[in-house]
Amino acid sequence: MAAVPFRNRFEEALRALKPRAVWRNRSAEAEMIGILQELHCLEGRVRVGTALSRYAQQIGLSNADVEVLTRPR
Repeated sequence: MAAVPFRNRFEEALRALKPRAVWRNRSAEAEMIGILQELHCLEGRVRVGTALSRYAQQIGLSNADVEVLTRPR
């Protein structure tokens, strides 16, 4: 596994990571690995904005249409 030069560059993030690691009974390194694994698992999730954008493209909705719909009355 590649080394991540974390300690000298991200002290604030490490300070935030430590209580989370303690709460989960893990080392800071194990917690960081767990977070990265969680992020990897989220890659296949449905992103609402992306889904709405694709749907708008499919039905031919343009930016001009959206501007008309969101214009104050």
